[in-house]
Amino acid sequence: MTETLNNICLDQEVIVKQIKGDGMLKRRLMDLGFIPEASLKCILISPFKDPKAYRINNNTIALRNIDAKNIEVVYANN
Repeated sequence: MTETLNNICLDQEVIVKQIKGDGMLKRRLMDLGFIPEASLKCILISPFKDPKAYRINNNTIALRNIDAKNIEVVYANN
């Protein structure tokens, strides 16, 4: 089942399938490590649920939900 990154819960592991969005945003996300087939995990959710922090390639990256909506993921256990 395909989902967007902003909808995953704390401690869920997912795999990036596709990045949508305009050229600059897509490039920025890819530079941060959000590339197809990369696995990541939601490790922190702020008190107001925006932004969320993700662990990817041994780095912690915080993304706003508006940016995370552009990343399509599938659950790692599928």
